[in-house]
Amino acid sequence: MTLEFPDDLKYLDSHEYVRMDGEIATIGISAFAIEQLGDIVFLELPDEGDQIEKEVSCGSIESVKSVEDQK
Repeated sequence: MTLEFPDDLKYLDSHEYVRMDGEIATIGISAFAIEQLGDIVFLELPDEGDQIEKEVSCGSIESVKSVEDQK
């Protein structure tokens, strides 16, 4: 797998990212994280329009291998 790191994404060491467009944040996880997680069985994300804070969990991803909080 070839990993790409677009310039407009800010990454955490845990392979989560944020893309800012003014006051709008798009959050996600890297292709590497997706590969490591395996099958995702549950995903909890903030609702569109919710306020989120830096370094505060705003969701979680559960897979057959692990549970990860999204910050």
